[in-house]
Amino acid sequence: MKRLLAFLAVMLLVTPAAMAADTIKLGAFFDLSGRASFIGTPTKLVAEMVVAKINAEGGINGKQLELEIGDTEGNPAKAASIAKKFIYKDKVVAIIGPTLTDTGMNVKNIVDKAELPIVMTVGGDPVIMGGKFGSYKWVFKSPQRSKTAVERMFIYLKEKGLTKVALLTGTDGFGKDGARWMETLAPQYGIEIIAQESFGTRDTDMTSQLTKVKNSQPQAILAWTTGPAGAIIAKNKVQLGIDTPLFQCHGLPDPKYIELAGAASEGDRMPATKLMVVEELPASDPQQQVIREFVKLYKEKGYDQQFPINTHSGYAWDAIMIIANAIKQVGTEPAALRSAIENTKNYVGISGIYNMTPEDHNGLGVDSMVMVQVKNGQFVLAD
Repeated sequence: MKRLLAFLAVMLLVTPAAMAADTIKLGAFFDLSGRASFIGTPTKLVAEMVVAKINAEGGINGKQLELEIGDTEGNPAKAASIAKKFIYKDKVVAIIGPTLTDTGMNVKNIVDKAELPIVMTVGGDPVIMGGKFGSYKWVFKSPQRSKTAVERMFIYLKEKGLTKVALLTGTDGFGKDGARWMETLAPQYGIEIIAQESFGTRDTDMTSQLTKVKNSQPQAILAWTTGPAGAIIAKNKVQLGIDTPLFQCHGLPDPKYIELAGAASEGDRMPATKLMVVEELPASDPQQQVIREFVKLYKEKGYDQQFPINTHSGYAWDAIMIIANAIKQVGTEPAALRSAIENTKNYVGISGIYNMTPEDHNGLGVDSMVMVQVKNGQFVLAD
């Protein structure tokens, strides 16, 4: 009996360590209850979906992936607290998320100090920009850069001869990022910004800004925001009788936008990932089959019933796959893992084909995006 008790005592001590040795922990935090929960919650589901797929296929080098989930609540301070928990208590090897640019910026210095890689799922560029934005050595992101989305939209505007534009941008970090890139890149594409207004992302009426914009007589109105604010702009524009075409940013290709804006969304155009128009992709596109498989699995899980597929849907998938591919190559030692992520080449993902460099911690070009428009209540390739 004494031997049995001693054996059991040893097993109680050894088993947790043995189990830990068989798993690889990733931190994953998203806006699950904040203002961007409509993005963060399905992003979490996709993160769990891809981890389940990887584990079902044997894991990574014989080890299972395990997610530590956190809810940032759209709060930068909360995001910072969770990041520290992931790093110093949970001992994760890398982090996925968060959802918003502002929360991402509050985590940037934390992971840099801890020297732990993170692949963010935020839209704004400052998280992977240096200089006044701080070091981005340990930070990567899976969604296209705002700069890339602006370039894609400007190429389209130039092709259509729409060169005099008015800007409506949110006052949050994401909105300011879009404004900065549109102001910077406009001259290169022969685009003239003739009016510029801003709004709070929680504002419920933009008629004042739109009235000023209308008076400037632009050929196109460019809005840069995510969430309900974009739909409010679309509805207010129609209510004011403005027939100038409206262009939204890459954060709004989402059936929710059409649901909120209703008939006012008809004809609106925006840059998007190819995920939004997979049925229109040619068989020769390397992403077509990858996206089709993703959509099939997403629907088999039943996620589309509550969270219809949108341009954000693939971000967590790509982030985790990029990390998983790097771990397969070099293991989990932080510096080696960071370097492997930075050298990601030709990864065919949901949001594009990734080719990262020390200078570009996103790795997606303009060719990863398409212009879509709302037609008969659906997203299709823009005319």
